[in-house]
Amino acid sequence: MRCPYCHNPALVRGKGRGSVEQVMEFLEKRKGKLDGVVITGGEASVYPGLPDFIRDIKAMGFAVKIDTNGLRPDIIESFLDEGFLDYVALDYKSPPTKFQAVTGTDKYDKFSQTLDLLCAQDKVEFEMRTTVHTALMDEGDVGAIIKDLGKRGYSGIYYVQNYTADNDRPTLGMLENQERVLDIESLPKPKRFRLEFRNF
Repeated sequence: MRCPYCHNPALVRGKGRGSVEQVMEFLEKRKGKLDGVVITGGEASVYPGLPDFIRDIKAMGFAVKIDTNGLRPDIIESFLDEGFLDYVALDYKSPPTKFQAVTGTDKYDKFSQTLDLLCAQDKVEFEMRTTVHTALMDEGDVGAIIKDLGKRGYSGIYYVQNYTADNDRPTLGMLENQERVLDIESLPKPKRFRLEFRNF
């Protein structure tokens, strides 16, 4: 994906720094002080060494949370089957009508498979979240997501994240601050899950 509000452009472009060995050395020193590890990105599920990496982290006694855009339902399914994950945060980038414009990819169907997979299981808690820049999406788009989550039987927390520019951290699309903030009061009120609003 190439979401213009992404705060990690270097990772998306494959310019991350550090090594697995450095991470494992760090975690070895934090045993008994940290409860868990969040694996994020860019998109963590594209890293080919991820299964072994998670196995090693779990063997050290840490819980594992993954942040994902959902484009690899096969990976998420295998990780759930293997018992690798303790928590999942799934980004619902936009409704299908704007998915390519917001993400730079036309793979909404892959995201949808991941969402259905997570909704159908009860082993691992997960949350949904959408980052909103009102130049890209409006209240109608977020309302469509809320309705879709309700139809799928989602019952967790849905975080709507208001984009805020950080001049010290340029985004992938060099986005400026929004001219207006999403009007959360106008959104439909979900019945089966909780809606929360926060800054991103």
